[in-house]
Amino acid sequence: MSCSDGLAVTVTHGSEKHKLQVIGQDENNEPTLQDLALAVEQVSGVPLTSQKLIFKGKSLKEMDQALSSLGVKNGCKIMLIGKKNSPEEDLELKKLKDLEKSVEQMAIKLDDVNKELSGIQKGFLNKTLQVEALNKLDKRIKSTVEQFMKILEQIDAMAMPDNFSDCRQKRKGLVKKVQGLLAQCDTVEGNISQEIDKLQCKNLALSK
Repeated sequence: MSCSDGLAVTVTHGSEKHKLQVIGQDENNEPTLQDLALAVEQVSGVPLTSQKLIFKGKSLKEMDQALSSLGVKNGCKIMLIGKKNSPEEDLELKKLKDLEKSVEQMAIKLDDVNKELSGIQKGFLNKTLQVEALNKLDKRIKSTVEQFMKILEQIDAMAMPDNFSDCRQKRKGLVKKVQGLLAQCDTVEGNISQEIDKLQCKNLALSK
């Protein structure tokens, strides 16, 4: 059997039985416990953070370990303990996942502005065109900041009862990510205005 065929295991969850073919993320790698947990999440609806996987009476915990090194072979049975999310929590999780995608797209835009700014700083653009280009970048970064702030507002407005532990954890991670990106925006905005000031000083000196 090549690694890409994966491992066939049966996961029991209460009265449910799920036959799974667990495949490694990278075709050449053996499937890990993480790969199994993600496959279990898909078929059982029990989120990864709420799963307890029991094999031969022992709880499996090392997420990055290959299943074979944990003794799991083809045809093995694994027991799953854990509660599914409520439909309400699943709905909030879906909203968070959609917001996460928006954040990733915004992060790419931020990266683009940074690259263009870096090009201007290295003098890749004709001096006469620099001020206009910098002003455009300034507008783009300000609009990126606005969009990040809107996303934070949307996250803040979400319903998060105490028992939505999976959601709360994901929300915390996303808020942290957005705050980090906002700090980057701040730095880029500062660098843009420095460059504009430098150019205006030079232009003033030239016009005198």
